[in-house]
Amino acid sequence: QVQLEESGGGLVQPGESLRLSCAASGSIFSLYVMGWYRQGPGKQREVVADITNGGRTTYADSVKGRFTVSKDNAKSTVYLQMNSLKPDDTAVYYCHARRIPTGSSYWGQGTQVTVSS
Repeated sequence: QVQLEESGGGLVQPGESLRLSCAASGSIFSLYVMGWYRQGPGKQREVVADITNGGRTTYADSVKGRFTVSKDNAKSTVYLQMNSLKPDDTAVYYCHARRIPTGSSYWGQGTQVTVSS
């Protein structure tokens, strides 16, 4: 099974940017659809973005045009570039991997992103 480790969270002001990274290990990276979820204070966990093995991406409406998901297959790493951050983006961000074709689901430990002035 795959292990996921996120990094790159922190405290930023509104309008600033952050890039999250998620390094995968323990399995073949190309066998997974990789994604980012988040859970804000008092909210349910929600999908932010994902990227298929072929590089097709999808985004939540709330982040379209501001966030970009990408991956480096050689490094088995997926990224989330977050621009124009808003206070509503404050959440714990989780890396997620879904095994193709079994659908098995794996999570990272999460990284905190706080957007505040």
